[in-house]
Amino acid sequence: SRKFKEENDGYKNILTRLLWRRDISSPLSEFLGISVVAVLLWYGSNLVFENALGPETFFAFVFAFYQVIEPAKSFSNAYYNIQKGLAALDRIDAVIDEELKIDERDSATSFESFEDKIEIKNVSFRYNSEGPEVLKNINIEIPKGHFIALVGGSGAGKSTLADLVPRFYDTENGDIFIDGKSTKDLTLSSLRALFGIVSQESVLFNDSVYENIRFGRKNITKQQVEKAAVIANAHDFIIALPNGYETNIGDRGVKLSGGQRQRLNIARAILTNPEILILDEATSALDSESEQIVQAALEKVMENRTAIVIAHRLSTVQRANEIIVFDKGQIVGRGTHDQLLLDNEVYRKFVEMQRV
Repeated sequence: SRKFKEENDGYKNILTRLLWRRDISSPLSEFLGISVVAVLLWYGSNLVFENALGPETFFAFVFAFYQVIEPAKSFSNAYYNIQKGLAALDRIDAVIDEELKIDERDSATSFESFEDKIEIKNVSFRYNSEGPEVLKNINIEIPKGHFIALVGGSGAGKSTLADLVPRFYDTENGDIFIDGKSTKDLTLSSLRALFGIVSQESVLFNDSVYENIRFGRKNITKQQVEKAAVIANAHDFIIALPNGYETNIGDRGVKLSGGQRQRLNIARAILTNPEILILDEATSALDSESEQIVQAALEKVMENRTAIVIAHRLSTVQRANEIIVFDKGQIVGRGTHDQLLLDNEVYRKFVEMQRV
């Protein structure tokens, strides 16, 4: 309470001084204008009475002064607005001048369709030159149609690897290939069009359900949106809303439950039928009931589709074709659920913790 009062009082005092200076400019300029007019009238009338200045010349000067005074008074307001604009411009320039971390090569080609496999070869990565290695010599092959699960503790490098595949970051060493083509040789738009991504945090906007699902995509019909919602197990709760697909869900989807928000994210991710799905802790923030509903939606979505799934909850990954266990940026185990239970201490520890 004391800290809030100090901050609030400080802000109030700054704002009061700012508004006082802005509001005093108009009466001050009026006072100064009247003072100058009074001086002109006194001095000019003396010149007229002494025949040193003709009356017509004197009135011309007074008229000219009145023509100038209004633009002169507006300078004070203009200066105030310019200062506000310059402060905003500094913040905008900081965003505009931010260097792009990902460069698209002039020779980059478009990628048509995913046919064979994703290869991650000898990949190492750190977020900055002085920071620690987040990933160390990672080698993974993901055939088309396979479901690969990445398992490990927080900070093990799972999400970082998932961000490298659609090239949100560039690899430090090694490379990532899709059907034998380096992701660095592909246009960013065609590369990222291959992916549907569902993250842990629901990214929703203060708009209708329909606009949230079709967000960022042109030429999408209502039928396509509804089909995606059906696949994501979202259609039933959407039509039960007051205005169905036209219901406004509030900022960040505040009018919906966690499970409902996540199902909208899933519907958006699969709307354009992506060839590769990346699910980054898609159910970790949900309660058990919501998790089961969302899990059912994910299983339906992943049928016959290449999927990279990151999960702490092992119920999500037990059906994976291959589970890859990460620890401190390295792969410490890989295999099926049953194989890892027998052979891998790190994985077995995760499973036992889930059972407690």
